[in-house]
Amino acid sequence: MTSPQKLRVLVGYDGSPSAVTAIEAAARLVPAAEATVVHLWEPPFTSPQLRQRLAGRAADLEQLGELLEQEGRAEAERLAANGVALAGAAGWTAEPLVERSYGGTGYQFARAAEEQGADLVVVGSRGLTGLKAVLGSVSELVVHVSPVPVLVVPHPLTTVEWTACASGPVVVGTDGSDTAGRTAEAVGRLFPDRERLLVAVEEPGEGPGPSAPDGAELITVPRHGRPGSERATAAALAEFAGVRGASVLAVGSRGHSSGHELLLGSVAREVLHCAHRPVLVVPAASRG
Repeated sequence: MTSPQKLRVLVGYDGSPSAVTAIEAAARLVPAAEATVVHLWEPPFTSPQLRQRLAGRAADLEQLGELLEQEGRAEAERLAANGVALAGAAGWTAEPLVERSYGGTGYQFARAAEEQGADLVVVGSRGLTGLKAVLGSVSELVVHVSPVPVLVVPHPLTTVEWTACASGPVVVGTDGSDTAGRTAEAVGRLFPDRERLLVAVEEPGEGPGPSAPDGAELITVPRHGRPGSERATAAALAEFAGVRGASVLAVGSRGHSSGHELLLGSVAREVLHCAHRPVLVVPAASRG
């Protein structure tokens, strides 16, 4: 009997506390994965003190540029190696990937996921509100352009949320669309040992909601606030995930069905802002 193939994870790492949290939480959710720890750097990736020392050694500006490039890459490689060590301690098999960025970092990161054949991308976010990600402002772009599911891990996590990462169910927002169906399928691939809770958000007075696939149980929760509000939809999903101690809240990046729109990109964005736990965003046409 052959053992199941390990999932391939691409994780962004910059040495920040949020990056550390992202690796540790993701390793609890997806144990024994094969990870590529990515660091994208732009020169001069050196400390002010080191730049000052190099300026004293350089004979001219051209040599200074060469020294900054050399030392910047060396610092980036050391940083990525620290991320690999952290991933290994968390139970992953890991290797580094250091690339020089020439702008368009979000697209470069998403392209790396495709080139590496990743099943999952992991990024961290700083703070409990607003998407301030481990790769800076480009992280929200990664969520939107990645061809594979993206797990966004907030920082910090409370002890209750760390416990949920270890054993909690996965809440899957659904509206009955094809994208919602792909989201549920992705959850089954990525978290096969976790209980899966399919949740639909309905507004009072709406007609019958979506049906659950394959006879699975569908949980319906009310949406409060302005009719059609994406923020209210996201808040309802996040509140339910908190009550049920969910390890992950999973949503599709786009999706709509007959008469109402539920899991649009704007809803996924709002979920990232209000869910104080890891959020899985599955693209409308995810790979695999």
